[in-house]
Amino acid sequence: MDSTYLIREIEITDNPEIKSVIQALFIELKLPLIGTAYADPEINDMFSAYAGPRAVYFVVTDGKSVFGGGGIRQLTGAEATVCELQKLYFSPVIRGLGLGKKIIAACLDFAKSAGFESCYLESKSELHSALHLFKSHGFRPLDQPLGNTGHHACEIQMIKPL
Repeated sequence: MDSTYLIREIEITDNPEIKSVIQALFIELKLPLIGTAYADPEINDMFSAYAGPRAVYFVVTDGKSVFGGGGIRQLTGAEATVCELQKLYFSPVIRGLGLGKKIIAACLDFAKSAGFESCYLESKSELHSALHLFKSHGFRPLDQPLGNTGHHACEIQMIKPL
């Protein structure tokens, strides 16, 4: 990892940049805009969306700009023991530097400390590198979605015991 990048918790001033990173990836990869994180209202205020006691969102920054991030919070519509790895997106500028691994590790450490017993995620089959990364962290495929994320365009569901 390049030492010029720092992983830290989101700040309110990061909201516009992380929204831009998330939405740009969907445009870049020609992914569906409806039924995915692209259309989630919370991307307008990620700081507030992850301000709860069992939630965190980490960003990657160089001190001036935000280049991506990922978060954890309870899976909507599921048992209190199940969290979701959410909104894990990165600018092309930092892809391949190992920062995704570091964000996932930080998220899973937080999830364990917050008392979650399993971690769920949803993804798209086009995101080959992300799917490989999830599998390398112990996520395994599920046959059907859990909870109520509203991400009907995400055909991949995975879970990992914590």
